[in-house]
Formats: sequence, C-alpha cells, structure tokens
Amino acid sequence: MDQAPGSPQEPQDTHGLPACYRHAGRETGIRCARCERPICTDCMISASVGFQCPDCVRTGSGTGHAPDASRPRTIAGGTVVADPRLVTKVLLAINLAVYVVGLALGEQFIHRLTLIGDALDQGEPVGVAGDGEWYRLLTSVFLHQEVWHIFFNMLLLWWLGGSLEQALGRARFLALYLISGLAGSALTYLIAEPNVGSLGASGAIYGLFGATIVLMRRMRYDMRPILALLAINLVITFVAPGIAWQAHVGGLVAGAAIAYGMVHAPQGKRRTLVQFGTCALVLLVSVGIALARTAALT
Repeated sequence: MDQAPGSPQEPQDTHGLPACYRHAGRETGIRCARCERPICTDCMISASVGFQCPDCVRTGSGTGHAPDASRPRTIAGGTVVADPRLVTKVLLAINLAVYVVGLALGEQFIHRLTLIGDALDQGEPVGVAGDGEWYRLLTSVFLHQEVWHIFFNMLLLWWLGGSLEQALGRARFLALYLISGLAGSALTYLIAEPNVGSLGASGAIYGLFGATIVLMRRMRYDMRPILALLAINLVITFVAPGIAWQAHVGGLVAGAAIAYGMVHAPQGKRRTLVQFGTCALVLLVSVGIALARTAALT
C-alpha cells in the first residue's frame, strides 16, 4: 500500500515496537501527544500532558491552540525549540568567519578590531580611550589570531553552549554570551596596560563556565567534572604567558551573575523582568567600568 501524503509511515523494529520517526534504529513505546508519531527519549519534549515531538513543538500544531499556548518551557522560561543549538552554531560560524577574514586581510584588519585601551598609530591616538572606538570592546570578542586559540575557544563553545542554550532558551543564552564577553573586555580595559592589545572569545567562554556551574548547582548535578575543567583552564590562564586573565575573570563573574538571575528568578510574570534586569545590571556595570577607565586615560 502506498503511503498517504502527509502521514509518515512508522518504521518497525524486529520486536514489534515502532521506531522513532526521526531515528529509525531506536525502538520506542512513547508517542507524541499531538500527532501520535513514535518518539525516542532524545526527541520527546515534556508538555503539560505527556510528551510532544520536536515538529509539533516547533509548529505549535493542535486544535484550538495558538502556536505558543501550550509550548513547553525551559528551566529559565525560554521556549523549547527543535534545534537547541542554533545560536551556538551561529556564534561558532561568526567566529570562524571573522578568523578567515582576518587571515585574508592580515594585520590591518586585526588591528582595527583588537581591544586597545590607548595607543599611538603613526603619532595619532587610537583605541577605546584614545579615539573613542567603543566597538573594540565587543569586536575583540569575535577575533582570533592563532589557530590553537580559536580551536580551543570554539571547542568549549560547542561543549558548553549547546547545553546552556537548551536550558536557558535562545534569547537568554545570546544575552549571556554577549554580556559576558563585554564584561571580560571591560575588566581587561580597566586593569591591563592601555597600549597592549587583547582579543579572543575567552571572556564569553568563561561566562559560559560560570553559567554552567550555576545551572548544575541549581539542578543538583555532579559538579566535579565542570569544576575540574574550569580549574585546568584557570591554571593555564595564570601560568601561560600572553593570556589576558582579566577577560577570563570578568567573563566568569558576569556569566555566573547572569545565570543566577536567570535560573533563580521567581516564577510568574516577574521572572522575565528579574532575568533581563540582571542582564541590564551586569551590562551597566561593564559600561560604567569602561567609562571610568576612559575618563582616567583621557
């Protein structure tokens, strides 16, 4: 019999149980509460009643419901989506694209985006303080010069980012990443020598470290693996030469603070206000640090 259009045929395994409609080799006794397709444990998403498949969650299918009416939420109140790593992938792609462009255009491109507090270029002051180039505080977060640097940062982004994005939701995860990176740049700008350049996503990555620790503590997971990984990275930070430890510390503190506000915010209408209020507070502190340092250098 031919399969009817729009009704996917269920693959069967040798034991008589249907296989997941997205993973043909996995038997399952679980079905989507909306479309009744078989789903495995990796595909099932908790709903108010039973479980739903990623397709129904994404489209909001169902009779008498708006697309977002019964959509399940993450621990931080974000929307559960079919691809929980989309923002992580986009951030990774942007970092790689900027790295490739830097290889193609060379030192001049790198110099224009690197975080420099105050320096001279052909006798003219340049940098955040010298020429008011505030964009350097953020562009430097997406900039890498050495292949080992971008490799390890992107590896950590992939490891930590996906889980955090799934737990927080896309908008909250993106805010965490960008503000942590900015906070790392602000602390580097405040403490480091003004004529020394700094670049890399490490401030944002350490923000993910801080957020992961807060989230795992909230979920009561075994924290020893992430603490061991963080300890190893901190040792490298303070032992290896040429590393802007200020960015690491600033990002770590900012990420932990933002994540605490997100996962411990009270339920109800105030949750979003508390969460984005925390982000705004950390952002204002970072901007205030940058303004104070600029005033001191000019």
